[in-house]
Amino acid sequence: MTSGYPLDLTRRQPNIYGFSGLDRSAHLREEEGWLERLVGDEGTRLVPVWRSRSLVLGADSETPAAALLNAREFTVLVERSETVIFLGNRGSEAHVAVDLSHLEEDEAARLVSGAGEFLDLRQVGPVLERFEGSILAYARGLMHWHQRHRYCGVCGASTRISKGGHQRNCSNESCRTPAFPRTDPAVIMLVHDSAGENALLGRQAVWPEGRYSTLAGFVEPGETLEEAVAREVYEETGVEVRDVRYHSSQPWPFPASIMLGFHAEAKTTEIHRRDEELEDAQWFSREELLDFRSLGKALPSRDSIARRLIEDWLAGEA
Repeated sequence: MTSGYPLDLTRRQPNIYGFSGLDRSAHLREEEGWLERLVGDEGTRLVPVWRSRSLVLGADSETPAAALLNAREFTVLVERSETVIFLGNRGSEAHVAVDLSHLEEDEAARLVSGAGEFLDLRQVGPVLERFEGSILAYARGLMHWHQRHRYCGVCGASTRISKGGHQRNCSNESCRTPAFPRTDPAVIMLVHDSAGENALLGRQAVWPEGRYSTLAGFVEPGETLEEAVAREVYEETGVEVRDVRYHSSQPWPFPASIMLGFHAEAKTTEIHRRDEELEDAQWFSREELLDFRSLGKALPSRDSIARRLIEDWLAGEA
């Protein structure tokens, strides 16, 4: 996939991965036999996951699509799945995620033969239909949590799935501590100067050559979101900020975050990189960002809230 040029400064839409239109139907998670009932229903769609990869049909075409499989036709996926999760309903269709990660790659591919191939969601996320992208992200995020919470964090005993895959319970009768899916809050911010003509971007050494993005970091215990914005910007660049304004949020299951987007105004503009997290940080003018490729540089991918923060600022919507 490309980095998403040219810039789209005309129409703002909900952030990718975060607009599902799905009724999570939490009350159904409490029902006994929910899985047996749904698997036999013509309207049930399976959302397969294999080692954090999602099943996609037509990946090499201009219009790839999420492979949401008919449960009746692919009952074997439920039978072979290590983890089965009820995601919710959309109209008359129930959606159930199945995890095949314990299988070797060739066996997982054989079970879904002809129905698609397992890909990293970020390869196709920007061009998927919005509901499809969000349902794949939802399934990916929950499976990631299950794979890392097989044992109780209190006593170390194994845990068991309950509530349709939205809870795990400790198997130790003297403990029985429940665990619930978690997502890590992270702030991400477009910092601009007081004149509103320049934006502060940074790059990490592991990114593709020339790519720059907004600054970001995880929220620490005991701080507000606004404090997290100011701290992260100062820690990474030495720039002080004010007037921190919330923009929007985005689920980011790569692997398990919720990105909380902000715009902020710089109080100081001199850059002093204070740690090794960033390889570089620079101020870029509007004119430079509108023709970033001519500088041999690239903006964040189209599926990211970082891209939207930049585009909205360029469009005067900060």
